[in-house]
Amino acid sequence: MDAIGGGSIGARAAWAMQRAMLGEPAGAAGAEAAGTGFADTLKQMLGEVSELQETSQDAIQAFVNGEPVEIHQVMAAVEEAGIALELLIEMRNRLTEAYRTVIQMQN
Repeated sequence: MDAIGGGSIGARAAWAMQRAMLGEPAGAAGAEAAGTGFADTLKQMLGEVSELQETSQDAIQAFVNGEPVEIHQVMAAVEEAGIALELLIEMRNRLTEAYRTVIQMQN
């Protein structure tokens, strides 16, 4: 599992949000500098959030079944998945807001 604040999802999310808000292109120079485009980063982040959700569900199920799982591990997995989901929802909200702002500028 990747730590949310430790870099993986959080760092990519911050990078993706910054590029989206600044309107930098995901192709050409942007993709070369980062090694991937905005859409690819977003897809990867969606996959990681989904994976964290599945991991937390597996930890809960293992605990409920009486397998040797520490409660703090279960709680950490659930919190990590929750934080990742909240981050993804906030990204969606900010991108939607930015899109609406751009559309309003065109009118």
